[in-house]
Amino acid sequence: MKVMISAFVAALVIASLAPVVLDQFGWSSAEQASSESVRLE
Repeated sequence: MKVMISAFVAALVIASLAPVVLDQFGWSSAEQASSESVRLE
């Protein structure tokens, strides 16, 4: 039971920190969508 709870808490922490960490490395989806190399015509 403790393992399940700790795994759930770890998943929540990873899910909440992932956007911040990826943004630090420049892997933000918003940044990719705003780049000039992407053209939707």
